Amino acid sequence: MKTILEIRDLTVSFDGFRALNGVTTKIEKGEIRFFIGPNGAGKTTLLDAICGRIHPQQGTIVFNGDKNIMRYPEHKLVNIGIGRKFQVPSVFTSLSVHENMEVSVVKKRGICSSLLQKLTRQQEQKIDEILTLVDLKNYRDKMASELSHGQKQWLEIAMLLVQDLKLIMLDEPVAGMGRKETTKTGELLKKIAQHCTVIVVEHDMEFVREYATKVTVMHEGRILDEGSIDQIQNNPKVIDVYLGRGGENCA
Repeated sequence: MKTILEIRDLTVSFDGFRALNGVTTKIEKGEIRFFIGPNGAGKTTLLDAICGRIHPQQGTIVFNGDKNIMRYPEHKLVNIGIGRKFQVPSVFTSLSVHENMEVSVVKKRGICSSLLQKLTRQQEQKIDEILTLVDLKNYRDKMASELSHGQKQWLEIAMLLVQDLKLIMLDEPVAGMGRKETTKTGELLKKIAQHCTVIVVEHDMEFVREYATKVTVMHEGRILDEGSIDQIQNNPKVIDVYLGRGGENCA
């Protein structure tokens, strides 16, 4: 399989504390890669480094084979195909579902110009396809503020997908969801992975077991283990530092 993201010897320090310490890994196209580990393991710091929110002191991050994305400012990464969703949904609650999608489908305009300018037929079709994918087409005219927590999460994922991204990063996408919504989100990730690679930071181990293509376990800024869910669950070191302490509660 083709490598879509290669991280080499990544080091991030804050006032002498190494939040990431020589992290090296590859993520293949079409993966649903889960990053798990105790609090302070470096998972969110790694996402911050990939999306340009922080600048590592050492290492490289190569996207799609030839782009060293450490040279890109955060706001330009979406133009080359990388997007991120944070744990708390950041949809525009004062706009409708469709208006949120309008804002997202055109990357280089502000909110007002996006809403005032008529979309092309292709853009409208793309919005309809994505809203159908996330099961929100029947809610297109509803205000985002009226959606359930899970629906807001799916809308924000839809806002990423409509931008034709190649890689999306999701920070605890099922936090606060019931099991039915969690399962629906997992099935959505499987559909997304047919067209877009997915990186997930998650603490719900049942969700990880069910939907991970590959799992990376982090501990103290390093990669402790990496492989299938069966492999990492049988690693004594992983059991000791994470799973054995109730890992689903301390990711």
